[in-house]
Amino acid sequence: MTRVQPRSRIHSTRLVRFLSENGMVDAAPASEDVGQRLGDWLNFRQAIALHGLLHPENPTSPAPSSRTPPLSAAALRQHVTRVRAALEQSIQQGAPAGSGLQRIDMPPAELDEPIEPKTAFDPYRRFQAAHQRQMETVIRNLRVQVRAQLSKASPALQQLATLDAAFENTLSEREAMLLGKVSQMLEKRFALALKQHLKKQAESATDPTCPPQEKPLTWLLPIRQAMRSALLAELDTRLQPTLGLVEAFNAENTQEQ
Repeated sequence: MTRVQPRSRIHSTRLVRFLSENGMVDAAPASEDVGQRLGDWLNFRQAIALHGLLHPENPTSPAPSSRTPPLSAAALRQHVTRVRAALEQSIQQGAPAGSGLQRIDMPPAELDEPIEPKTAFDPYRRFQAAHQRQMETVIRNLRVQVRAQLSKASPALQQLATLDAAFENTLSEREAMLLGKVSQMLEKRFALALKQHLKKQAESATDPTCPPQEKPLTWLLPIRQAMRSALLAELDTRLQPTLGLVEAFNAENTQEQ
């Protein structure tokens, strides 16, 4: 008997857990599942289009997109793992040599004096935006590559690839909007920490007993780490559809063996 897997919930993603644990968003209700939220996201035309893909009037077995045989399940997994590892290293330490990824360095762990609150976050905003653009481009291409492998397999996997392409087109705009809010949340956290730092700095200037500010700025280090953690969590979220395709491909290949 096949064991029924629990339905995925929106609040279980690594990114949402990170934002909840850091007090940036409220935890999603436990009763809210992906299917319910997805219904709220789709407009009437999108719902009709997806229904047509799921229930075609004249169902036929789609022809394979290429005569080239698909990769093995192990080779496809290894390819996805290599891309994921390269993106993770790019976020944590800088792009690995030979990966083809642009090197995006974290700004220095100090700020020029006098600090200008209105522009102090700009280098970090550019850092995060550059990583988000890189992830979006690389993962979109990876997802297309994985779908191409499914399109060479069974009719069921071919239909899954078609559905995934439709979902990507339908939800990509909303995904970009929601992920763009992460940078805004981090900027608010940065602004609050900077305000507290400037207050202490003003107090130390008038009180000789106050200790001097340390370099690199200790208040800035947790925010820098939070930015990397947020990007890693975002990477995990962006990869979920691709990993689901790989899992389906692997499951079918396992059944055939």
